[in-house]
Amino acid sequence: MDLSYSPKELAFQAEVRAFLAASLPADIAARVASGAGATKADMEAWHAILNDKGWLGGTWPAAHGGCDWGPIELHIFEEESALANAPRIVPFGLKMLGPVLMKFGTAEQQADYLPRILDGRDWWCQGYSEPGAGSDLASLKTRADRDGDDYIINGQKTWTTYGQYANRIFCLVRTKFDGKPQAGISFVLIDLETPGIEMRPIRLIEGGFEVNEVFFTDVRVPVANRVGEENAGWTIAKYLLGHERTNIAGTGFSVQALEKVKGLARGVMRGGKPLIQNALFAARLAEVEAELEAVKITNLRMLSKAAAGGQLGAEPSMLKIKGTVIRQALNDLSRRALGPAAAPFPSEDLDNLAITPPGHAHNAAGYFNNRKISIYGGSNEIQRNILAKGLMQ
Repeated sequence: MDLSYSPKELAFQAEVRAFLAASLPADIAARVASGAGATKADMEAWHAILNDKGWLGGTWPAAHGGCDWGPIELHIFEEESALANAPRIVPFGLKMLGPVLMKFGTAEQQADYLPRILDGRDWWCQGYSEPGAGSDLASLKTRADRDGDDYIINGQKTWTTYGQYANRIFCLVRTKFDGKPQAGISFVLIDLETPGIEMRPIRLIEGGFEVNEVFFTDVRVPVANRVGEENAGWTIAKYLLGHERTNIAGTGFSVQALEKVKGLARGVMRGGKPLIQNALFAARLAEVEAELEAVKITNLRMLSKAAAGGQLGAEPSMLKIKGTVIRQALNDLSRRALGPAAAPFPSEDLDNLAITPPGHAHNAAGYFNNRKISIYGGSNEIQRNILAKGLMQ
């Protein structure tokens, strides 16, 4: 197995770098680099720029408007984009629903929805988690009762990321109420303008409004909006979660964060010398960097296997666990480097700019926001169970 890039892949890497240098708006990159995060307008603008370039659906087949990238090209694109401080591509339509529709959707669903994902007419959100069904997703209770050519949907979803921006939601709903829980779930597509839907924001610990609760009261949805067979949604759910977990690892974002911590540690003085020369801090930094290198190699090994046509088993779970732990460890190192200057939240920074180094005003918000990444997409504890089960079988 050769983990180094081929000449063709190195040429693609250079092409991506040149495109990012020429096309990524400086103001958007500056907001991402500061830790403030991209706005809705930023994400929509970057989405449109990538679509104009033809790179938005990179791994999608050309027949559906993509450019047939393999996993290596996708890895290169995502790592370079992160290093350039490009906004993260909102995954729900492009990386989660799109592949589901291509594998399980009807020709009519593919023709209707896939172009709308690419040109930005539809912003999708995900309706999986419920108050009593998070890590134990199969226990979901949102029900869809058949009424002629429609389903009548009642229930509640929660932790719906960017639901406030979305016009459509893909949902897991219960369509069978006896037998094994996994065998009574269906996957449906819902227009959020349908009467009976209420979206309520949830304020997160860092003060942001990124996630929501969604309530469904007698919401009428055509049966034609179901993807796949009735009661076969669990298979689709697992397929989609495999894409989500690999995406959550975010090695490119960890590479970017590592460079930012190193830059900070070179500028912060402790005991008359740069922090990066402090033996304890340097040891902690080296430990995280070594872990990140291991994850990058593991990621490339998995990509190499996938590119050769191999099937991935529990590997996405391993990548999800280590990737999220490393991102949180980098957040922790950044806070240690900043010391008391790590405390202010963005709103407080207006009065405390003097104690917050440039580029780190949003450190506290980022630290607290990233506590969630080891929980969503299937908590790390659940992923460890999956790995243990795989080893013992």
